[in-house]
Amino acid sequence: MAATDLVLALTGASGAPIATRLLEMLLRAGKTIHLTLSPAAVEVLEMEMDRHVDIKNFRLRDLLPEAAGEKLSGQVLYHHYLDFRSGIASGSFLTGGMVISPCSMGTASAIAHGLSQNLIHRAADVHLKERRRLVLVPRETPLNVVQLRNLTTCVEAGAVVLPAMPAFYTRPQSIQDMIDFLVGRVCDHLGVEQHLFKRWGTEGQV
Repeated sequence: MAATDLVLALTGASGAPIATRLLEMLLRAGKTIHLTLSPAAVEVLEMEMDRHVDIKNFRLRDLLPEAAGEKLSGQVLYHHYLDFRSGIASGSFLTGGMVISPCSMGTASAIAHGLSQNLIHRAADVHLKERRRLVLVPRETPLNVVQLRNLTTCVEAGAVVLPAMPAFYTRPQSIQDMIDFLVGRVCDHLGVEQHLFKRWGTEGQV
């Protein structure tokens, strides 16, 4: 446990490629990642990326096969989404922040209303009450008034809502470029150095 550890949760919204790329980049940055996935996230991973993850018998290579055989400077500590004995369920467990990517509207609603129905909700609640960074990456369109109010409540409580919206001033040439922009912006809010995209107002810097 260290104040630089980060929590990453995947829930059941579209955007699995963003989450896996984010995990990869955080590991390359040498971070210790406390990882948890909802059952719906597992379904999305299979649908969008053909990756078959068993939340009861988790193996990193199932989620991140591109890192198989590569020695990454960071490490993953896995937590089952119903394990309330996990350290990240307590405010006394120090972290440097939490990201929920993708963040489903159901998860955003649970966070907005303090419903700690699973470890993901509880860990988010902990980060809000301890005034730590909490970044939510929703991927939903269009948004109804209930969803907008829930996201507003999360922001008012201290979360950062960072929708999965790509930028075009970076002149993306591929879907991967768009993913990297989003991952880079999440890293910015976590204070993790990244060079995934060309920043506005810079010349020749990537």
